This record gives sequence, C-alpha cells and structure tokens, in this order.
Amino acid sequence: MKSITKLSLTVIVLGAGVALGSIFDITAQGAGVTGQAGTADDPVVTKSYVDQQIQKALGGGTTPTTPTNPTTPTDNGNNNSGNNNSSSSSDQVTIVTVKPGEKLIAAAGAEFIVRNGHAVIYSADSNGVADLTDGKDVTNGQAVGNNHLMSFPRAGRGIMVQDGVKSSLTVMVRGGYSIQ
Repeated sequence: MKSITKLSLTVIVLGAGVALGSIFDITAQGAGVTGQAGTADDPVVTKSYVDQQIQKALGGGTTPTTPTNPTTPTDNGNNNSGNNNSSSSSDQVTIVTVKPGEKLIAAAGAEFIVRNGHAVIYSADSNGVADLTDGKDVTNGQAVGNNHLMSFPRAGRGIMVQDGVKSSLTVMVRGGYSIQ
C-alpha cells in the first residue's frame, strides 16, 4: 500500500471518529439531569404553597394564614415531689419522687413514665394499666419497665416502689396525681 493511501485512510477514519464522537456527546449531554433543585427549572416550594395551590385547584380559594407567636408555659407551682397527700392536675410534665412505702395514685387520664427505680402497678381492683410502649395491660403487682409510657384511664390506680427495694422512684407525670 502506498503511503498516500495510508495517510488518506487514516484521515478518513479519524474524521469519522470525531464526527461520531460529537454526535454521541450531544445525546449523552441531553440524557443528564436538566435542572437542579431550587432553580427556575425545578423550584423548591413550601408545604403552605402546595396547600394553597391544592385549595385553588379544588375551588376552595385561599385562606390566608398568619403565624402565631409561641408562648412559654408558666410554672404554676405544681411540683409536688416529696409531699404527702398532695395533688396536681395539669397537662405539664411534673417530676415526682416516690419513696418506699408511698403510692403515686393517678387521676383519670393521667400518664406516668418511670425514669428511675423499680416500680410495680397498684390497683384496688382487678383491672390494670395500659403500657402504651409495649401495647399490653399491666395488672396489680406487675413490674413497670423504665421509660415506658403508662396510661391510667380511671382514678385510683397508680404505682409504688417494688417490695424489698430501698431506693426511690423518679417518675414523670402528666395529669392529676396524689401521693399516699
């Protein structure tokens, strides 16, 4: 083969390669993501904007929403740790210490979380207390797991320190209670 033929063939092959490479590069660039989040092509919107657009689409119009200022809860003196025969009825969480021999009796609808100590359920009748963490009913004399949310549907039920234990209980209480 003559060198001129080799040179011509090489130029043709290289030219075809560059042409095909250019064509495939254009289609590869078009296959990528066209916009990034937060740009004009793909805007980031808030939930309130989406809700307003849904209301418009459903024909409900828009209802202007005004933000409310957060309020700080005030302490109304319901911390009853260590007081016998005391009671509280509040939706705030109160930390209560129950000493051995004492009973922490819940008002209807109260919730307790035993944070520290060995507690058992106290109930004057055969009904128990709902352990919302485990999803089971805990009856009189059964142990209460630490950090379990206990719901007291009726008044007169409560918790006390397990027999033989000399340390106190630390309990988070929401709702009414009394110490006996």
